[in-house]
Amino acid sequence: MLTSVCGINWGDEGKGKMVDFLSEDYDVVCRYQGGNNAGHTVINERGKFILNLLPSGILRENVVNVLGPGMVVDLKHLTEEIGRLREKGVSVSPKNLKISDRAVITMPYHVLLDCLEEERLADKKFGSTRRGIAPVYADKYMKKAFRMGELLHAKSLYARVQEIVEWKNLTVAGGYRHEPVSAEEMAEYLKKYGEPLREYICDVGLYLDRANAEGKKIMFEAQLGALRDIDFGIYPYTSSSSTIAAYAPIGAGVPHLKLDRSIGVMKAYSSCVGEGPFTAEYFGEKAEKLRAAGGEYGAATGRPRRVGPFDVVASRYGVRCQGADEIALTKLDILSIYEEIEVCTAYELDGEIVREFPYPDALGRCKPVFEKKKGWHCDISKCRKKEELPKEALEYIAFIGEACSCKIGYVAVGAERDAVIKM
Repeated sequence: MLTSVCGINWGDEGKGKMVDFLSEDYDVVCRYQGGNNAGHTVINERGKFILNLLPSGILRENVVNVLGPGMVVDLKHLTEEIGRLREKGVSVSPKNLKISDRAVITMPYHVLLDCLEEERLADKKFGSTRRGIAPVYADKYMKKAFRMGELLHAKSLYARVQEIVEWKNLTVAGGYRHEPVSAEEMAEYLKKYGEPLREYICDVGLYLDRANAEGKKIMFEAQLGALRDIDFGIYPYTSSSSTIAAYAPIGAGVPHLKLDRSIGVMKAYSSCVGEGPFTAEYFGEKAEKLRAAGGEYGAATGRPRRVGPFDVVASRYGVRCQGADEIALTKLDILSIYEEIEVCTAYELDGEIVREFPYPDALGRCKPVFEKKKGWHCDISKCRKKEELPKEALEYIAFIGEACSCKIGYVAVGAERDAVIKM
């Protein structure tokens, strides 16, 4: 069984929670793209965890976790993330964590370049997390990057550092007029933070292929959502990798395998971190009320998330991009503060009503068309069965499923691990 858990919207939909919940029934959880530029928040009996690079299955003792070749790995961040988990009693070893030898290393100069470019763009910035993601993916495709497997071949790796840093300084010093990067410091960085990770590095494609052949259940965990995908998202306000479920086997290192199931995750309302068009966005008091109720602040950055009502147009598009077989609807409990719930059911574009998600350049001219649904206006956070939900909540869930042409398989009504209703 190969299952992808992916985001339907702009990211921050609650994928970490759902992976943690669903991974009880899986043997392997694999991250297949992105880096430490997003956070998956998981709350269970051990406490609250924010995971940036490690798969959310790391909190299950019997689950093997994999960082796939489609990822970019910040060595220092990963080392510190492992350390924080161990401080809370979570076991992390080569038995339950495997890192692809083909995953690319995010270097300190990638972070530097990310920051320099955002500062240069000023009020036209992309809203980068400043974690070096775009620069490191650029280097990957220019074939100027270091890969995790090179840490196992230190002599040839350190021989490359000088030539790569010399090339990189053409941009750092020559373009941005910043102090040049030191090749010696970069070599020391790779040694200090890379060598302790050597024991985790392996051919994860071979590992996953064998696990699949043995009948083990594998889950692929996506970062961000369909609207942040480099090809299908709100370009250029996207991530630099493919967040699409169909990419999961490729980014995991097993391109010959096919998904059996795609679970799309989306909130019962909309949220967005970063820049770019967000048609259904709330402002002022309406935004503050929803943001405060939902605790909408970025797990990786701490930035206040932009918020708004559920967006049918964007969500239906995301469901199609992700090929979702079913939906996990999260944070339904947050809408309990409303007697009436607004939903964006269409856009007005140049005087016409549109119900299909337009080309990104047109989004800036779109205005939301709202409808109101009756709220339940009572606490549902203790509900654990479908029958315990109020009639109005069930009607809202049914509306979302019908509007997005996808069945709702799970509904989350709280942050705790067990606060999920199977529909």
